[in-house]
Parts: sequence; C-alpha cells; structure tokens
Amino acid sequence: MPGLIRLFSVAFVICTLCSCSAQSRLESGKKEVSVSESLEYYLYFPPEYQESSSKRFPLLLFLHGGGESGGDLELIRENGPPKLLTEGKDFPFLILAPQNPHKKQWWNVRAVMALLEQITREYRIDPKRLYLTGLSRGGNACWEIAAQFPDTFAAMAVVCGMTPVPYAHWINKSMPIWVFHGKEDPVILFSESEQMTRKLEEMGYDVRLTAYEGVGHNAWEKAYLEEGLYEWFLNYSKE
Repeated sequence: MPGLIRLFSVAFVICTLCSCSAQSRLESGKKEVSVSESLEYYLYFPPEYQESSSKRFPLLLFLHGGGESGGDLELIRENGPPKLLTEGKDFPFLILAPQNPHKKQWWNVRAVMALLEQITREYRIDPKRLYLTGLSRGGNACWEIAAQFPDTFAAMAVVCGMTPVPYAHWINKSMPIWVFHGKEDPVILFSESEQMTRKLEEMGYDVRLTAYEGVGHNAWEKAYLEEGLYEWFLNYSKE
C-alpha cells in the first residue's frame, strides 16, 4: 500500500558572524526556515488487521540501506522484511518501510519520525508496541533515532550499521537491543557493533550481539531470517 506524505516545517536559530574592517562582532538573529521532505513508503497490514475493527496492533519501522535509496520504491522489496513479504511471509504486526529519497545522503530521521507519528495516528496502532530495525545506512539511522527519540520504541534490532559509541549514553536503558553483524564486513567493520555492544553491556543495558562468521556486509540476508527475531520483538511493550 504505497503512499506519499509531505512533511514538516521547522525553525532554526541562526547566529551570524559579521566582520568589519575595524573589528569583528557577534550578532544574534532568528529566521524562520521551512524544510520539506517527501517520503514514499510501503505499509503492510497483517491479515488480522482487517478482521478486527477495534484491536490495536504493533508496528515495525524498517529502514533500508544505501543501495535502496532514490526514487524507485520497488527497490525496498529487495532486502529485509519487505523482501520476505514479497515471498509470501506474513507478520503479526504492521510494517512501515519508507524510502530515503537521497542516494548520497543520510536518512532524515526527523522526517521519518514525523511520518511514523502520522501513520500511528491514522491507523489502529498500539503506541506502546513500536519496534525499530534497519540495515547498513538504515542501521546507522536506527542508532540516531534511538538517541534522539529515546522514549518511542519498545525494542530495536540493528543490522551492520555504523555505530557512534557516544550515542550509548543517550539511549533508553529500558529498550532491549539486538545487534547483527558479519565478522568479515569490509564496509562497516564488525568492530563498530562489537564496541557499541560492549559499551552498552558495561552500562547495564539489555543488549545482545549476533556475529556471523565468514559474512561480509550482507549480514541482513541472515539476520532477517534469524529464528525468533520477530517473536523477540513482540515480547516487549513500553510501560
């Protein structure tokens, strides 16, 4: 069920450094800046959704990697849960899979969260059972979202994503995390996930790391087939 949503405006405070021939001075200023982002997406509904008129359902937000970015929405079907859907698998929750429209840019995580908020309002979704996952560039976006929006998700699974270790201090300690990475990854080194996992363990987080021997950057081919992954998500609900 594809759709298109035009998203949000934000205000920024801008400080301007003015230089004069005799001296430099710092002047404060404020300008209204409108930033618009269009996101196309797929939204999957489980069979049970149509059979119930009042039940609220969990939702999994899936963020793809760099190779699926751009203007061809069909690319999203190539990996992760959308690929499994095209192969006939059913899931017990809704799946929201937006597309990053920029081939050479990071995910706009504020736009993604604005989309998620709108979808959550429009459909019968349980806001206490929102789950987050992503691979590669989408995995990096997962860490960023977990740091900037720590009270949104009940559980998160990250696959071979770049992992800024300082983000560990900002992530909600009550959110379980499952990390997947290929040990022979030449693009985003396995050590990234290893160091983040170790840091989270030291801080007392509920985190686990699944390392794939002999696997490169395509760890998602194994991770999204991992036995128990989707049941693992459903074990968790925000209080």
